[in-house]
Amino acid sequence: MCKKFNGIKRSIVVGLVALAIYSCSSSKLSQSSKPFPIIASMDLVNVVGDKVKVTVDPGPFPSGGVTFYIPAIVPGTYSVDNYGKYIEQFQALDYKGKALAVDRLDDNAWYIANAKDLDKVAYWVNDTYDTEGEVEEKVFSPAGTNILEGENFMLNLHGFVGYFTDLKEVPYTLRIKAPKGLEPVTTLDKGTIDEQDTGVDVFKADRYFEIIDNPILYSKPNTETFIVNDIEVTLSVYSPNGLYTATDLKGSMEKMMAGQKKFLGDINSTKQYAILLYLSTMEETDASGYGALEHHTSTVVVLPEGMPKDRLEEALIDIVSHEFFHILTPLSVHSEEIHYFDFNEPKMSQHLWLYEGTTEYFANLFQIHQGIIAEEEFYGRLMDKVANSRSYDDEMSLTQLSKNVLAEPYKSNFINIYEKGALVNMALDIRLRELSKGEKGVLWLLKELSKKYGEHRPFEDDKLIAEIVELTYPEIQEFFDVHVVGDTPLDYEAYWSKVGLQVISEVDPSGYFFDGEMPMIDVDPKKMNQVFVREGISLSSFYADLGLQGGDVIQSIDGTVITLESMRPIIGQSFGWTPDKEIEIVVLRDGKELLLRGKVGAPTMEVKKLVPVAGVTQEQQKLRESWLKG
Repeated sequence: MCKKFNGIKRSIVVGLVALAIYSCSSSKLSQSSKPFPIIASMDLVNVVGDKVKVTVDPGPFPSGGVTFYIPAIVPGTYSVDNYGKYIEQFQALDYKGKALAVDRLDDNAWYIANAKDLDKVAYWVNDTYDTEGEVEEKVFSPAGTNILEGENFMLNLHGFVGYFTDLKEVPYTLRIKAPKGLEPVTTLDKGTIDEQDTGVDVFKADRYFEIIDNPILYSKPNTETFIVNDIEVTLSVYSPNGLYTATDLKGSMEKMMAGQKKFLGDINSTKQYAILLYLSTMEETDASGYGALEHHTSTVVVLPEGMPKDRLEEALIDIVSHEFFHILTPLSVHSEEIHYFDFNEPKMSQHLWLYEGTTEYFANLFQIHQGIIAEEEFYGRLMDKVANSRSYDDEMSLTQLSKNVLAEPYKSNFINIYEKGALVNMALDIRLRELSKGEKGVLWLLKELSKKYGEHRPFEDDKLIAEIVELTYPEIQEFFDVHVVGDTPLDYEAYWSKVGLQVISEVDPSGYFFDGEMPMIDVDPKKMNQVFVREGISLSSFYADLGLQGGDVIQSIDGTVITLESMRPIIGQSFGWTPDKEIEIVVLRDGKELLLRGKVGAPTMEVKKLVPVAGVTQEQQKLRESWLKG
């Protein structure tokens, strides 16, 4: 009897091939009602040239050919990274260990014509961290891989383990030969270890998605485990110079996640969660993309090891809280495009405003809700998002941006999902609470959607908005038509007025190159690390007084040729500048060099602030309390 694979789409032809595989061709398979598991093996002990060897044994095939894939893209990254580029010396081996003919179809696919003789494939994997400074289109570090022999292995498994045509739903066994002294931290299920296989860690997965959804961090033990309600949380820290331990960071993480669970209430989609924190040396051959990548039950975080403890904890709270809220969406509420994700020819969902925008909104809202930050800080974050969002195309439909995020001009506007997407959710939250007299908001909406769908049941992409309107109010249809599907920018002040807030202007002191943590200059790595003045943002009086403009490429400062490396000490020196200091800056503008001279002055900026209105009405006050604390 042939057992069908749940959740996989096949044509009639592919279905017949699968039927042949699982009922006719193999004595191994006919002896069991379960599909023959794929066995993937990795050797982290015998590292050669900073590469590790991987073998993948799929069991027997019938006659015909089969293609082996390494993912081009993985969920949560929204960029095509072509992990197959890091695969070398790929071989298909028969049962006698002899090489079979292989046709490499593209960066990520290898076709083996004589599949019936195929025993396994074997290949070497290079890591991505080493090459981040060398390649133009580098992999975002939290989605990347690290191989540091005897010291650290960051195993985002999509960079190591692949899949065969139509076998993504087959169970996987992952066997890892690991060095003594390094321990794995992961939420992947551990299998039974054969007594003869000392030094081999065994992990089990029901399907390929579970392999890539559960990264593994191998390092010297540096972990803390704590319980948040009924979730067991493990924090694992790799700090190459020993600057930080998991114990140092446990308190802030425990407090944050306790607040998140209290904010979420009865949502309980996981019993375990792992935070895998990789601290980078910031050297040329180490990770340089800082942030995180979410998974169902874990997150990979990459940050600089040199950050002061208070800054590191603040960054962890903001980043990890965002990732943890992904247990709501897209992990519990997601479309078919996410559920049946195609790792090599993806179809993107039109609802990034939900997956990333809602999550980013909650990551900030819960902090005011739980008293982690003050109201003034929350309002300041909203104003920052308004300013940041306007440096992108503010008239771009969010659903079109989401669906076409892999191509231009949408790709270069992707970051606006975290800015405008969060603000759209803020406005939707206020509108829902207004219509429901404070009873219903976006969190309520997500809870209702998760009840209907959940981890194993996706929604139809083009029907979600209609379902939200049906769950809520007819007026919400207009909100989506105009501001989410449509391209009309939100009038934020109109929504803030509903909760008794207004925008005022003040003149505040500023830095020369930074306003707080917001840089007024940036670096273009595609043009020899040119340093330029940012466009589309407010600049301090320092720039206006000297005649500097957005887009100016800084050639030299006081005779020092400006590169990324030479700019860093100048930024440090600027903190000690006095207003009378004379400065000469040469810039490149529209192809012409300009010499700008003057005193640096005491820079200020006109800052827009969100503050409560005087004489707030009772209705406004109640709606604000419902929004911030409800």
